[in-house]
Amino acid sequence: METGAGSSLSSVLKNNASLSEYFTNQFVSLTPWKILIGLLMGCLVGLIIAFVYKRCYRGVLYSPSFALTLMMLTLITTPVVMYIKSDIALSMGMVGALSIVRFRTAVKDPMDTAYMFWALTMGILLGAELYLHALMVVLVISVILFLMSFLKLGKGNAYLLVVHYDEYAEQDITQLLRRTVKQRKLRSKTVTRSGAEMTVEVRLDSKQDLVANVLNVEGVHDATLVACQTEAGA
Repeated sequence: METGAGSSLSSVLKNNASLSEYFTNQFVSLTPWKILIGLLMGCLVGLIIAFVYKRCYRGVLYSPSFALTLMMLTLITTPVVMYIKSDIALSMGMVGALSIVRFRTAVKDPMDTAYMFWALTMGILLGAELYLHALMVVLVISVILFLMSFLKLGKGNAYLLVVHYDEYAEQDITQLLRRTVKQRKLRSKTVTRSGAEMTVEVRLDSKQDLVANVLNVEGVHDATLVACQTEAGA
């Protein structure tokens, strides 16, 4: 009986030793402290990117969820690159898994794609533990984007303004657009017995409540603002 008890005790101790060794080997190349620092830096850099996106956004409908997505992209990419860096076999498995993933989310504004690549790049730098480089890159790009926004480079985002109105209100609508929109172009105009419809391409450099202003014009039945992509010079 004593022999059996001694053997069971030794097996338990042996299993505990192997279990302890297993957990120790898990953190040989990647310690919890490194993971925590990487996640904190990813959160900080992601917040900077989201803040820059919010301040430099030049469209009409700002999306807080997309700003949160930019922060999460940085935060998620950081530990992924950390684990890939620490384990070659794991990196091959992750590359194979990511190669079969297909993202079908449509990005309407090309600048949104640039922000997504910016967030992913920051996550890669932070995952490689290049914290100073990541901070320098995010600050320099932020300054460049703020300068571009301040100087108002580019033509702004293109939208189609569709207005249904009575014919006598057309002059008031035209005057309103002249005061509030610098760049505009008439795309189509339809006149029926029940009223008229006008489609105008407008380029807005900042957030404007254009639809509400148009609806305040007497004789306007409804107004719709639709984001669009146009060819240069079209």
